[in-house]
Amino acid sequence: MLRVMAVDGETSALSELVYLLRRNERIEHVTTAQDGLAALHMIVTMLGAGERLDGVFLDVRLPGLDGFELAKMIAGFPGRTRLVFVTAHDCAVRAFELEAVDYVLKPVRPERLAQAVRRLSSAAEAVGGEEEGIDVIPVELGGRTKFVQRQAVWYAEAHGDYVRLHTVDGTYLVRMPLAALERRWGGSGFVRAHRSTLVNARHVSELRYDGGRMVLQVGGAVLPVSRRHTRQVRDQLVRRFRVPTSTLGSM
Repeated sequence: MLRVMAVDGETSALSELVYLLRRNERIEHVTTAQDGLAALHMIVTMLGAGERLDGVFLDVRLPGLDGFELAKMIAGFPGRTRLVFVTAHDCAVRAFELEAVDYVLKPVRPERLAQAVRRLSSAAEAVGGEEEGIDVIPVELGGRTKFVQRQAVWYAEAHGDYVRLHTVDGTYLVRMPLAALERRWGGSGFVRAHRSTLVNARHVSELRYDGGRMVLQVGGAVLPVSRRHTRQVRDQLVRRFRVPTSTLGSM
């Protein structure tokens, strides 16, 4: 089932598009916006909250930010949000350049829109079997938004109601409790090493004992593992890297 967004500046056209999309058995949920900037804000918020957005059905002529500009931004986001243009203007070439799944000419015919939905569904299914989806955290930096990919994060460190994401490119402060980030990324190779630290197991280069306490080498940082979390970290690394238990036990 698909979760999509419909974007059109004309109220009547948007209502008709939403009506047809909601009638389609492949569509689970439809979010709406009537201008490009509002749509962009909603998309950033949804992706930042970890919500899935399979596709955006958008017109070319939109107030605030036109459809092509919005499409370029969506195409540049890390993730798998696909584009379908729904417009009165022939934009086949531009749609192809932006790797849109389809474009539908207005007035919209139900059977033509259904074909576009089938193509969107096929595109979503094609990436659905990947081992891990791509998740991103939007970070505000001096009036611009940077999207930090989950797999680029070495570890996250709690700072009250914030977390600091440590990556190869630097650190980023995000307003989110560490417990919420653990719920979001816990099934994707991240493990709680300490009450204030969440570690990406794929970036652990070394595990050793120092003074009887387990520590992890992650990038250039040496992170202590609390006694409470030692077994969990150990088991996670054994499962992920299949390190012989005897090796860990002898350390």
